[in-house]
Amino acid sequence: MIDTTSSTDPDGNGEEVPGGHVDAPELRYFVFALFFIFGGITSLNDVIIPKLKELFTLSYTEAMLVQFCFFTAYAVIGIPGAMLVRKLGYMRGAVAGLVVMIVGCLAFIPASQTAYYPLFLAAYFVLAAGVVIVQVVSNPLISLLGPRKTTSSRLTFAQAFNSLGTTLFPMGGSILILGSLAHVSASELSGVALDTYRREESRAIVHGYLGVAVALAFVALAVWLFRNRLPAERHETRGHHSLFERLGLDLLRRMRFGYGALCIFLYVGAEVTIGSLIVSYVMQDHVLALPEASAGKLISVYWGGAMVGRFIGSAVLRMFSPGKVLTFNALAALVLIAVSTHSGGPVAAYSLLAVGLMNSVMFPTIFSLACEKLGTRAADGSGIINVAICGGAIIPVATGALADATGGNLSIALALPALCYAVIAGFGLYARKPA
Repeated sequence: MIDTTSSTDPDGNGEEVPGGHVDAPELRYFVFALFFIFGGITSLNDVIIPKLKELFTLSYTEAMLVQFCFFTAYAVIGIPGAMLVRKLGYMRGAVAGLVVMIVGCLAFIPASQTAYYPLFLAAYFVLAAGVVIVQVVSNPLISLLGPRKTTSSRLTFAQAFNSLGTTLFPMGGSILILGSLAHVSASELSGVALDTYRREESRAIVHGYLGVAVALAFVALAVWLFRNRLPAERHETRGHHSLFERLGLDLLRRMRFGYGALCIFLYVGAEVTIGSLIVSYVMQDHVLALPEASAGKLISVYWGGAMVGRFIGSAVLRMFSPGKVLTFNALAALVLIAVSTHSGGPVAAYSLLAVGLMNSVMFPTIFSLACEKLGTRAADGSGIINVAICGGAIIPVATGALADATGGNLSIALALPALCYAVIAGFGLYARKPA
C-alpha cells in the first residue's frame, strides 16, 4: 500500500513532498533484478570494445564510439523516457524499457551478418534506449520503497546489485567473446577473407546478446504480472506549463540539482572511461603485459570493487553524512589514478582497478543528494539525471582522442577522469547538509 500523506516542501516552492512510502517489499526484488541486468549489459561494452577494435582495426577514438553511441541514448531518451514513465506508470514503463532492450539485443543479428561497424553502433543505441527507460523507473522507485531518511543507503544497496551484474557479465563475456579471438588478426586480411573473418568472429557477440534477450523476456513478463501493484503512485502533470517546464528542465535552475546533474555527467564519464581502458592499460609492457583474454577478466575486479563498496557503503551511509562520504571517495579515486599513472607493474594495475571501489557510492549518493525534496517531480528529476549519464558518451571519446594525440599514452589521458573526480569532491562538500 502507498501512504499518500504529504507535507509542504520547506524550500517554499509550493510542491508536495510524499510523506510515506510504498509497503511492497516484493517489488524490491524486481527492482534489484532491473539494476542487475542494466548494470551487466553496460559493463559488457568494456569486453566488446577490444573485440571490435581488433575486428575493424580501429583507433582508440573509433573504438570509444561504442560508448558514445550507448551513452548518447541517455541524452536523447532521458527526458522522453521520463514523460513515458509519467504516462504509463513505473511498472508499465519498466516493461516498455525491457521490450526496447530485447529489440536492441536482436539488432546484433543483422549487424553480425553484414559485418558493418555502424550497424553494431546502431544496435548499441537501441539497446541503451531501453536501458535508459528502465533506469528512469528504477532510481525513483527504489527511493519510494522505504523511508526517505534511508534513501541514500537503500539506493546504494540496490546499486550493489547493479555492480553484481557488472562483475559477472564481463567474466562470462571475456570467456565467450575475447576468448574466441582467432590467432589471425584482421589487419592481416582484406577483401572477402576479411569480411568472412569479421562475420565469424562477431557471432560470439550475437550469441551473448541472444542469451541476454531471453533473460530480459522472462523479467519483462514477471514485471508485467505486477503492473498494478502501485495503484496510488503520483506524478505531477505539467500540461499548463511552458515546454521548458514540461520537459523538467526548470529543475536545473536549482543549484543543488544542477550541480548534482553535472556530477552525474562527470562520474559516469570517468567510470566508463576507466572501465573501457582497463584491458588496453594492463596489456601495456610497463604494467602487466597480459594477453587480451586474461586482461579482459580484470574488468570484473574493477566492477567487483564497486559491488563490494556498495554493500559496505549502504551501511556506512547510515552512520556518516553522504556528502562527506562522497568527497572522501572522490578524492581517493583521484589519488589512486595519480599513483597508477606514476608507477608501473602490479602497483599501476591494481591502483587503477581500485578506483572501482571508490566509485561504489558515487552514483546513488549524487543522485539522492541532487534529488532531495523533488517530491512529485521525481520522474522529471530522474529523466534529467539520466540525460546527464551521457557523460559516458563524451568523456571516454575525449579521453581516447587525448590518448591518440599523445601517441597512445594512456597515463596522460587518464588525467581527464581524474579532473572529473576533483569536481565531484566539491559537490560532496557543497551538499553535505540536507536540502
